[in-house]
Amino acid sequence: MDLAEIFRVMCRRWYVLVPGLLLTTGLVVGAWLLVPVSYESQSTVAMLNSRKGAAADGNPFLSMEPSLTGMADSLARNVNSDASKAELREQGLTLKYEAKIADNAQGPLLWLTVTGEDRAAVLQGNKTLMAFTAQRLEDLQAEQAVPSDAMIRITTIVPPQNPEAQLKSKIQYMIMGAGLGIVLSLVATFFTEARRRGRTPARHRQEAQPAPEAGAEPDPEPTATGPARPVDLGGDLSDGLLTGTDAPDEDLPTADPERQPDQPTVQLPVLPVAERRPAKRPPSWVK
Repeated sequence: MDLAEIFRVMCRRWYVLVPGLLLTTGLVVGAWLLVPVSYESQSTVAMLNSRKGAAADGNPFLSMEPSLTGMADSLARNVNSDASKAELREQGLTLKYEAKIADNAQGPLLWLTVTGEDRAAVLQGNKTLMAFTAQRLEDLQAEQAVPSDAMIRITTIVPPQNPEAQLKSKIQYMIMGAGLGIVLSLVATFFTEARRRGRTPARHRQEAQPAPEAGAEPDPEPTATGPARPVDLGGDLSDGLLTGTDAPDEDLPTADPERQPDQPTVQLPVLPVAERRPAKRPPSWVK
């Protein structure tokens, strides 16, 4: 089936395709209206060397050692733990959040992301998450009795950004609904076409058969031994069979009214036409 035939089928069964497309449009519009919009706010913080470690050159950004990246990873894991989630929930952050090392980062940078459906709540939640992360870093070092001048510090690189709408999930639901509706509409269209085509040849065969004429006898049904062939009793029969000129009238079987019904009858074999010998013609000199 080529594209032209598909287009003809769609035009021919428009009464099935059009309602399916209308339902698909309603499904897409419903997905756009019912699926809520998600907002996301992100901020970036960095780990800095301690005051004692940066005393040599006086610039903490010039003394970012590889150990700071390991500390950033440990801090992110601690902030994402269940215990930290419980503490943040008590502080009012009930939205979804995540702390991780920034992608393609060249230093100890952390991404703090908060996601939700309320713009104001998302922005406030990101601020709460930043304060909690700084406090958690200080608590981890205080548990190890680290002197205050040797503690790793944290600084804000990118403050909490204004929440932006994340339409990816909504668009995905719309694409799924549109694809499902179009596929079901096409399946229903071609299913209807297949059923109509299956019924049309049977109807045509019934109409093509001629009706029997009034008073006409039905054709004889063929038997198991094949169609009946006419028997020619005239001429010369081979193998000593009786012929029409050699057998006297008195030797032919006649009907006997006194014969009992159960008396067996004798049937003479008749050779097929193809196996009969041609009749002998008299010589040309015989007049």
